[in-house]
Amino acid sequence: MSGYPVLSIIVLAPVAAALLIVLVGSHPKVPRVIALLAGVVTLVGSLAVWIGYDKVAGGFQFTESVPWIPSLGVSYSLGVDGISVPMLLLTSIVIFTGVLVSWNVETRPREFFALLLLLVTGVFGVFAARDAFLLFFFYEMAVLPMYLLIAIWGSTRKEYSAMKLTLFLFAGSAVLILLLVLAYWQVGQGTFDLGVWSAYRFTDQFQMWGFLLALVGFGALIPIFPLHTWSPDGHVAAPTAVSMIHAGVLLKIGAYGLIRLGMMLFPHGAHDWAYLVIGIGVVNIVYGAFCAMSQTDLKYVIGYSSVSHMGYVLLGLGIGGRFALTGAVFQMFAHGIMTGLFFALIGFIYEQTHTRAIAEISGLMHRTPLVAACFIIAAASSMGLPSTAGFVAELLVYVGVVTQSVWVAAAAFVGVVVTAAYLLRLLGRILLGEPSDAVLPIHDATPLRFAPMAILAATIMFVGILPNSMFTMITSGILPLLRRLAGG
Repeated sequence: MSGYPVLSIIVLAPVAAALLIVLVGSHPKVPRVIALLAGVVTLVGSLAVWIGYDKVAGGFQFTESVPWIPSLGVSYSLGVDGISVPMLLLTSIVIFTGVLVSWNVETRPREFFALLLLLVTGVFGVFAARDAFLLFFFYEMAVLPMYLLIAIWGSTRKEYSAMKLTLFLFAGSAVLILLLVLAYWQVGQGTFDLGVWSAYRFTDQFQMWGFLLALVGFGALIPIFPLHTWSPDGHVAAPTAVSMIHAGVLLKIGAYGLIRLGMMLFPHGAHDWAYLVIGIGVVNIVYGAFCAMSQTDLKYVIGYSSVSHMGYVLLGLGIGGRFALTGAVFQMFAHGIMTGLFFALIGFIYEQTHTRAIAEISGLMHRTPLVAACFIIAAASSMGLPSTAGFVAELLVYVGVVTQSVWVAAAAFVGVVVTAAYLLRLLGRILLGEPSDAVLPIHDATPLRFAPMAILAATIMFVGILPNSMFTMITSGILPLLRRLAGG
């Protein structure tokens, strides 16, 4: 398969489909069919990369490179390692299920699916880029369509949420531009090639400030406290598929960028600021969990729970070490699938009952047992229960944290207790009891509507029961990072 540009196919298939939709998508059914075909292509391509990646050899594979802007040393350079392959698979699963969830979008379907595919092109590009300029180019491509998708197809203060999201992320982008310019000037070899930048030994002082800039720039998208306020509002205002992509994969771009540019290029800076990353991670975990507990809107509960769960990623990155780093990347995949399932379920409930108010929903177990079962699986993963992807991710992070600091582990464990409390209370309120007036008229999901939920729930269980399917892949990508952090 090495002779096929499989990464270019994955990255460019969505944007090619978006252009095709613009050209021939006048009929309401055409855009969704084209979008689904693009989702199939990217899913098959990602699975092929997953199967074909040599975990023993490790390193960047399926590489492609052609000059793009030779005068600046910019190239269209792609490649994936054991960290980016799971992110490609995550993105392809979420966009495929997201298109199915959006099958009944009736308002301007041509523009909706075209923007959705443009967004996911940027996400794929970030995870495959081996050139810093190209990575930033795709990063911006992933962020810009989000404004229109929320402002036009969203709900609940959609214009305010879209503008808030855009301003926060543009501020982060400005910081990243500064970082790229300074790093380009510091390397002084007229190239944005990340391989060249990784081989260059930045001064300790530059690494200290470079990592801080990466933390602020990418942290706005993770989102780190106190730059998180746009995220729950964005989750709530976005249409279902955009919420899935937003929480499922867009937040992962921030963490991925922090690993790829922050930690790989500035390992001494990562060491200098480790205490700050750990502190922010613990605050995210505990603060996000308490905020989720106090919410009355289903989407806000999951929005703040995402802030909490991304704290585990930060905690693992700050602690370092094999288990903590592997757990952090594992959590990126597990949280992406789990949150995608949560928002798919909430979207279905809202479409059927026209409410997301927790107080108005009860008895779903009686009226929609399949949906209720998926809700339980998503909640079990969020609580970190065994046989789910969330369990493996949180266990790895905690094993890594305990070996470094029992006190940090104890502080973060508060978030685990609070998460279990608010999710058990939520499940009791919306699933059990007699069906409320809003739930009484509804029925379980149709096969087409249930399919994306089943795919996401099955993925959670598969990875949870067979964690080695993910563990060895991620470990192969973590080892070079460990060597960089150890000064090798």
